[in-house]
Amino acid sequence: QVHLVESGGGLVQAGGSLRLSCAASGRRFRTYAMGWFRQAPGKEGKERDFVASISWSGDSTVYADSVKGRFSISRDSANNTLALRMSNLKPEDTAVYFCAADPSLVAASRTSRDYDYWGQGTQVTVSS
Repeated sequence: QVHLVESGGGLVQAGGSLRLSCAASGRRFRTYAMGWFRQAPGKEGKERDFVASISWSGDSTVYADSVKGRFSISRDSANNTLALRMSNLKPEDTAVYFCAADPSLVAASRTSRDYDYWGQGTQVTVSS
């Protein structure tokens, strides 16, 4: 079992920055890959869009093309936390952001179906 809790969302102007955090508990944090996904307004009930993922070791990261160069994913195994630093935010980044994990996953993955555990989400709103 893995329990995930996101924080750090909020309202920001276009061009601004935010840092999301995900606190993980349960299975040993440093043994599995994790990811960030998002769901934009009006897309509730549909598959969540991939944002970024990081391998169990932190040595490998992958990003969606839409956020590459603006977002950075990292993990702190000492504190069992996953972070997503977002800069140069755009209105199209507005979404609920979800942290995801799966104890059987070691490599970074873009596929939401690879993850069995999800947080409750945190809202990010970017105004123009």
